[in-house]
Amino acid sequence: MIYIQDLHEGIRISQVFLCRQKVTGTTKTGRSYYSLKLQDKTGVLDAKVWELSNSIEHFEANDYILAEGDIQNYNNALQMNVRRIRRAKEGEYDQKEFLPASQLAIEDMYGELMRLAGKIQNPYLKQLVDSFFVEDPAFISAFKAHSAAKTVHHNFIGGLLQHTLRVTQLCYFYTLQYPMLNRDLLLATAMFHDIGKLRELSDFPANDYTDEGQLIGHIVIGYEMVHDRIRAIQGFPKKLETEVLHCILAHQGELEYGSPKKPSIIEALALSYADDTDAKLEIMIEEFEGTASMDFLGVNRFLGTNIRKTSKEA
Repeated sequence: MIYIQDLHEGIRISQVFLCRQKVTGTTKTGRSYYSLKLQDKTGVLDAKVWELSNSIEHFEANDYILAEGDIQNYNNALQMNVRRIRRAKEGEYDQKEFLPASQLAIEDMYGELMRLAGKIQNPYLKQLVDSFFVEDPAFISAFKAHSAAKTVHHNFIGGLLQHTLRVTQLCYFYTLQYPMLNRDLLLATAMFHDIGKLRELSDFPANDYTDEGQLIGHIVIGYEMVHDRIRAIQGFPKKLETEVLHCILAHQGELEYGSPKKPSIIEALALSYADDTDAKLEIMIEEFEGTASMDFLGVNRFLGTNIRKTSKEA
């Protein structure tokens, strides 16, 4: 198997890909064609099927397909001109070769997250955190495997865990620098802030928005998940409950970013900065992966600026 990151112009290949997208188009002469996005764990490859002949068997998006074709250069990017396709058979592929995954060890990340959780001393917040991250095997399994986004950042297996860990680490650092911050509240809500993604996005390989995700969104879903657990903890202080839920609702910082509330307490503000920091740094990291170029890559719509790698002399 040749990984997408290792492909180059001028070769013919025949191997299995995950078909992430299939769109039917029409040429200027009225002929139908397929525009595909093929994926393995190293990246995504644009592909076109110009001739819809008998050699192109039926398949759909999110199918594993055996595709044969030529690698070409189109507008300074690689593209596959596909000549044959069939659905891959069981035993012809290993899913782990086709789904992007965190480069960090899942269990190591989870262990570090639990180490930080161990710093929470408030008995109510500790019980609340443990109800998800220690006592709920189904939640733990899903949390370790899920992505944090469909496309923007951390859209890989373990992405939600990696993002949550980074945000929690940043929040812990903040508490060392700013004593006014309530460490227990900030660490707990850092761990909770994106758990609604478990229901906003479907599992791999689709990793797409669910109906609940489209209609409600991860912030409100996460609010509901934590609210329900709080209700099961006898004597949970009402004021603390309100502060926990506020941090979740305000964690994206601005109304235009999707938060129903802007941060009104210092912990919510710190959480929003930690979330934004990790998301934006990860966007840059992922944009720079696979390129050694020091040239500007163009304006990134999420960062709002033209970006490039730092020079080697810096």
